[in-house]
Amino acid sequence: MATNFGTNPFDDDKLHEECAIFGIYGTEDASKHTALGLHALQHRGQEATGIVCYDGKEFNAHRELGHVGDVFDKDRGIVEKLHGFAAIGHNRYSTTGDPMVRNIQPLFADFEFGGLAVAHNGNLTNALNLRKELVQNGAIFQSTTDTETLIHLMAHVQGSLTERLVAALRRVEGAYSLVCLSRKKLIGVRDPMGVRPLVLGKLHEPSKGTTAYMLASETCAFDIIGAEKIRDVQPGELIVIDEKGVHSQFPFPKMSERFCVFEYIYFSRPDSIVEGHSVYEARKAIGRELARENPVEADVVVPIPDSGVPSAIGYAEESGIPFQYGIIRNHYIGRTFIEPTDEIRHLGVKLKHNANRAVVEGKKVVLVDDSIVRGTTSRKIVEMMRAAGATEVHMCIASPPTTHSCYYGVDTPERSQLMAARMTREEMREAIGCDTLTFISMDGLYRAMGLPGRDNAKPAYCDACFSGDYPINLTDFDERGDSPAQLSLLREQKAG
Repeated sequence: MATNFGTNPFDDDKLHEECAIFGIYGTEDASKHTALGLHALQHRGQEATGIVCYDGKEFNAHRELGHVGDVFDKDRGIVEKLHGFAAIGHNRYSTTGDPMVRNIQPLFADFEFGGLAVAHNGNLTNALNLRKELVQNGAIFQSTTDTETLIHLMAHVQGSLTERLVAALRRVEGAYSLVCLSRKKLIGVRDPMGVRPLVLGKLHEPSKGTTAYMLASETCAFDIIGAEKIRDVQPGELIVIDEKGVHSQFPFPKMSERFCVFEYIYFSRPDSIVEGHSVYEARKAIGRELARENPVEADVVVPIPDSGVPSAIGYAEESGIPFQYGIIRNHYIGRTFIEPTDEIRHLGVKLKHNANRAVVEGKKVVLVDDSIVRGTTSRKIVEMMRAAGATEVHMCIASPPTTHSCYYGVDTPERSQLMAARMTREEMREAIGCDTLTFISMDGLYRAMGLPGRDNAKPAYCDACFSGDYPINLTDFDERGDSPAQLSLLREQKAG
């Protein structure tokens, strides 16, 4: 698992989102709708983006490092060249494989039944072992991403497209949501535990007399193009969309559901509906529970923008302490705005956040954030509050302490870099410099989600980053969480 943490001094001290997938079938504007859907899902992957379309004769593709708005800018004319009535797309933030062009998805392969494009959100935890076996049997890999393992597994079995896909997925371990595009079908699959999200939707186009069906990581991708959600794809479900409509099957053994609870805390967009829950309302409920568990005497509740805002609203509503924007975020800073020299590294947080002195000066401040990973940004924001005149700073975190790395599609530091894994709560408070530091409890988190508590919750969530309870085997990783070997000897260098 390649991590990109710490490479940019201006990068937020957050867990990085996984990836985003989108697929659509049955409209001549497939590439345009896909680009818009990926734009809505930009928060899930900001390293690279790609689209593959099929026009009835050939596949058309474009994949490139960069944000969706830059890669598919209308002035470049790329989308207009991506002809087709069906398409899939992908936004990437690498969790396996280095950030290089050959790893950009969707991946494409030629089979005897025709071409197949695949886009994947998640992480296969036995991909390295499968890769070794495949290479020994003659497979030649062109990327270092675990998604390519699926393609080679499909090439080594016989049968129809769906039969090959099912056979391949029965051999893999890990968390995944997939979209696949062939000449005749759009296919969506979700792993049997349903760790990663996938939703099914449709778009009526009255002027054309057509109805297009689509798959996406989140419902906000439907909203941007005026589509409607039909339902969540169920854990272990395989959906086929073709000219005859939508077909469903459940080819895998049924397992206990373990949806990623961090989707509600941080990953998903607040305006999405995930597994029947409004993400915005879920975060507010978490904030209310946080206030009940951790009451603080203070003058003002201040969110650490942007992800801390809904939870801070909930905290303020429950506690009766006024909510105020005591930190203003600059949304226009880019990742490479200025050369990250040692002389200006200390400006990293101020480039994105600045204290609103009028709100915090002379006040006892409650800072609400979604999580603490390494703690570096938290410490700088506390310093910022004190420099702006706050008399007390209390940090309230809308998740339990992050003590373990994620291996199911989220880019996290090694466990040794996680603040909560190497420090006691009091040591964390001293290092950050706040007057008090509190986290929502695991039971409190489950109560906020409408369940009686973690031990009694059925179905339970995947909360391995807080509990160390990994529901899926970590075949490729040792007890430290390290992968035993690199995937390729080739290292590509970026320009500049």
